[in-house]
Amino acid sequence: MKITKQMAAAVAALFTLLATAVAHAQTVSPEIARAENPRWYALAAAIGLGIAAFGGALGQGRAAAAALDGIARNPGANDKLFTPMIIGLALIESLVIYSLLIALLLYAKL
Repeated sequence: MKITKQMAAAVAALFTLLATAVAHAQTVSPEIARAENPRWYALAAAIGLGIAAFGGALGQGRAAAAALDGIARNPGANDKLFTPMIIGLALIESLVIYSLLIALLLYAKL
């Protein structure tokens, strides 16, 4: 019997869905909930925001470089490239702002 890519993807998706259902069904005992260290929330917020800012800056740099390269090769395409570039940069920045919001929510949990 030959396993196709679609069958392997379906089995992986089914396994993932079943495993997460079991994980979400577990409850946390009060002893474990009190033993949580609030410093982990601050660390998670800082690392998450750092990764998001790094990724956002990398994405914005690549998008701007590609747009400027396209404009340099064809100056007549300035109008066609500028607006999508600005929209793309705004969307990239919104993802970083969402990360900031999540980091602030984690930090508020302290």
